[in-house]
Amino acid sequence: QVQLVESGGGSVQAGGSLRLSCAASGRTFSSYAMGWFRQAPGKEREFVAAVSWSGAITYYADSVKGRFTISRDNAKNTVYLQMNSLKPEDAAVYHCAASIPNDSSRSLREGGVDSWGQGTQVTVSS
Repeated sequence: QVQLVESGGGSVQAGGSLRLSCAASGRTFSSYAMGWFRQAPGKEREFVAAVSWSGAITYYADSVKGRFTISRDNAKNTVYLQMNSLKPEDAAVYHCAASIPNDSSRSLREGGVDSWGQGTQVTVSS
């Protein structure tokens, strides 16, 4: 399994922006599709975004399309989530996720997760 460590969470006013980062250990980062999920208090964990190993294919939850952008830098073993126009309903703990090795970003979107990060808190005030 790959080890994942998130950073970049914090508090922001509605309409603001944050950029989350997820650093992965290991030499085979490019073998994994990567993604972000989030969990708000009292709610189930939900998919946010996923990116293929090459970065060419991305998926987004309908609720974040047009506002969030997922990207990756395989040379730095890092995946990013740029979050713009944040809304109070975006507040949650955001978890980085890695797919089963050599699996697709679509599979990751559907829950095919092999490794989770510990999460980073995002708070959005109205």
